[in-house]
Amino acid sequence: MKKDNNLFKINNPTYWEEKYNLPKQGWDMGYVSPPIKAYIDQLEDKKIQILVPGAGKGWEVKYLLDQGFENVFYLDFSVEAVKKFKENCPTFPEDHVMPNDFFLINRQFDLILEQTFLSSFPPINWPEIAKKISNLLTSGGKYTGLLFNHDFGQKYPPFADTPEKYVEVFQPYFLFKKFEDAYNSIKPRDGRELFFIFQKK
Repeated sequence: MKKDNNLFKINNPTYWEEKYNLPKQGWDMGYVSPPIKAYIDQLEDKKIQILVPGAGKGWEVKYLLDQGFENVFYLDFSVEAVKKFKENCPTFPEDHVMPNDFFLINRQFDLILEQTFLSSFPPINWPEIAKKISNLLTSGGKYTGLLFNHDFGQKYPPFADTPEKYVEVFQPYFLFKKFEDAYNSIKPRDGRELFFIFQKK
């Protein structure tokens, strides 16, 4: 990864510990995101391997568990995030909690769910992340979720960009099965989110 002072800070777990110790986190809705819930609800195979990276308090993870999915993996390198997730979801299998750096994961999954993970990294790092996501997916595996549809113009998370930028970053590795404005975003994010389904080439 290209390093700069801002990126070093963001990639340091201490930065996120401080965020999770605040009374409120802007990215945390307190429940599963409606577009992702709708996607999960149409999945039939409960045995697929699913990774939720940068899962935070893990509302999507908990929903998957509650719906009977057997092979769901929670990933976050913030100790405080992991702690809060375990409080929210005490029945989640301990061996499916991955308190790791995303770039150190070396197993494969059928589905990777995106909910404010990419936006925690500046766009300069997105090509590397896209490649890593592709490497983590099985043949024909899917990367699915939500992306913000405009550049916030700031040097701290969340980071976002235009649809054209996402095409540039992900098209080398994925087929775009769906890439459109989310119709069922929560009110504060209405008109600001893209729902996507990218399939590994």
